[in-house]
Parts: sequence; C-alpha cells; structure tokens
Amino acid sequence: MDALFKGEQALLGAVLLDPAQLDTLAWLTPADFYRPAHRALFTAMRNLSTERRPVREAGTVPLSWVTDSLAEAGREVHGLSASYAHTLIAACPRPQNAPVYGRMVLEGSIHRTVLEHAVRLEHVARINAKAQEVEGVLHHADILTGVLGDLARRWGAEPRPIPPPATGPTVPPSPVGPEEAEDERFLLAVLVSQPAAMAEVYHWLRPGDFADAGHGQVYRCLGALHHRGEPIDEVTALWEVQRRGLLADGTISRDHLDALFGGPGAGSADWLGDQVIRTSVVRTAAGAAAAIKALAEGSAMAPGRLIGQALHALGPLDEVRARWHTANQLLSPAAEKAAPAGRSDPEARVRAALSRSPQPPSAPRTAPPVAAATLRTPARSR
Repeated sequence: MDALFKGEQALLGAVLLDPAQLDTLAWLTPADFYRPAHRALFTAMRNLSTERRPVREAGTVPLSWVTDSLAEAGREVHGLSASYAHTLIAACPRPQNAPVYGRMVLEGSIHRTVLEHAVRLEHVARINAKAQEVEGVLHHADILTGVLGDLARRWGAEPRPIPPPATGPTVPPSPVGPEEAEDERFLLAVLVSQPAAMAEVYHWLRPGDFADAGHGQVYRCLGALHHRGEPIDEVTALWEVQRRGLLADGTISRDHLDALFGGPGAGSADWLGDQVIRTSVVRTAAGAAAAIKALAEGSAMAPGRLIGQALHALGPLDEVRARWHTANQLLSPAAEKAAPAGRSDPEARVRAALSRSPQPPSAPRTAPPVAAATLRTPARSR
C-alpha cells in the first residue's frame, strides 16, 4: 500500500483519537491531503475544534466528536461511513506521532504541487513554441518560482538553488523545427554578408540560443572574429570554422556551410536575432519544466532538495530572459517584481521545522480511547 495514503490515514486517525493534536498541526492545510475525503474530514475536524473543542469525559473522547466530524465532512463528499472512521483509527499506531504523519502529508503535497506547476509550464511552453509567446511562458515561470519560494518557507528551508548530482535525471533536447532552423540560417547569412550586423546582436545573443548546435558553433566563430576586431566575410568565417575543427569533427558539413555563407544575406540582424532569442526563451522554459517534472515525480527526494534543484533548473531561464529584456530594451525582471524566492526569516524557518517535529512529552501518556459504543451517523440539524 502507498506510504503517503497510510500517512494520511494515520494522521486523521490520530486526530480522531486525540483532538488536541490539531494544535501541533497548525502548519498543515486541508489542501495538503491527496484524497478529497481526507481533505473534507480534516477541514471538518478543524472547523468543529474551532467552534467547540471536545471535552474529555473520564479520559475518553466523546463519541460525538467522531460522529459529528463524519457528518460535517459528509456534506462535502460522499462515501464516508462509520466503518471508515474505524479504519482511520486502526491505521494510527500512536496518536502522539501526529506531527510526523503530518510531515509525510506535507512532503507528498510539495511533490504534487511542484509537479503540477512544472507540467503546466511545460505545456504552455510547448504550445507557444511556434508562436514565440514569451510573455505568457515567463508568467507561468514566475508563478512556479513563487510557488517554490512559498513551499520552501512552509517547509522551513532556505529557497536557494542547489545543483543536482552528476547522476541526476537528464532531459533530451527538443527537436529543431524547420522555422527555427530557417531563422537561424537567415541570421548567420546576414551576419556574414553585412559588416556591421554582428555589432547589433553580439552583446545579447549567445551560441546556446541557437536550437541547431552547428549554427551555434558557427555563431561562436563569428563572435570570435568580432571580438578580435577582425573583418567578417565568407573567407574569414570559413577560416575560423576550419581552425576550430568544426568541419573535421562533423559538427557542421561543408555543404551546410556553403548554404549558410552563400545565402542572400538580406534582412535585419536585430530582428532575426530577436526571433532566435525568443525561441531560446521558450525552449529553455520547456527544458527547465521537463527537468523539474522529472525531479518531482521521484518520491525519494526530500522536499528541501527538490525545491533547491528546481530553482537551480530555472537558473538558465533567468539568464536568457535577462538577455531577451536587454535585446528589447525592457526593464530587468528584478526591477519589475520582487524576487519570490528571496531570503526568508531564519527564525520563521526554525519555527516551521520545529512545528513538524513531535515534542517529547514530560511523562508517558496514552491516547484517550473512543467511548466504547457503536459508531453511528448522527442526525444533526443546523
């Protein structure tokens, strides 16, 4: 049986046996539960506890606490019965371990939340790839970054990027579309045929922005010529490509080079470069989302490390976004919005971590048993 499902059952059973455990679970929300019935029951118990805290009688929990909780939750979901309350109670080994069970529930919630937003970002990036809708993709990336920061603070961790291990999951590169390749070929032809064109894109366009690795390497050669102050034309470009061994190692073929350098070379380098970097933004977002999705799908990763590695995966997107803003003379992302994953209060992180840890009782105690009576669904009236 799934450990997370057992954890949810054990937590709810602990609260049914000992309503005072709700005081140690203030950091947990109903949305953290995976099953709708469990969410409804936890909500009902919190509401009933706020309205009228159950009073123990002769060391037992009133039967009305269990029956009223089931009746309240039954208003939201169907299928909750007295027998399921017995199942929840039987699933709880020790009610005093409720904070640990709650931590299990929170861990599962963090993994699900990160996965949900990563899937959404990847979907938006994939469907907007051809249209190059950068703004919508970046909006969803900002939402994911903000969610990661909020989850880190709930977990009591510092929201900071953590590099993944060398053996971490790898995401294969996206295939190069024909329109992407065409824009890149036109841009390289313009850069070779127009002497002043390289200066228009050199400061914000990088070789990694090209979807075709061969095109990126040719752009690197042109950038090297520009950096050294040497002229750029078909002859010097071919010489630089050959010096770097791109023809010898098969990075690009001679026919491909002839097609690039023998093209019309007409158009605006600035406009074509903008098309390339727009595609780079969308492609980088899709790659980051796919990497985060692979991380979140693994249940073995601790929440703090999951959040840190997810923030690290978004790092390349921040870098290419900043260059895209530079190319379009927009405000930098840091000036537009407060960083959602900024430093949090250290004391708040400590309190969050401590609230999830069970405090050792001063004296051994046993959870009050439920009154020995047959559980029944009461007929409550409002």
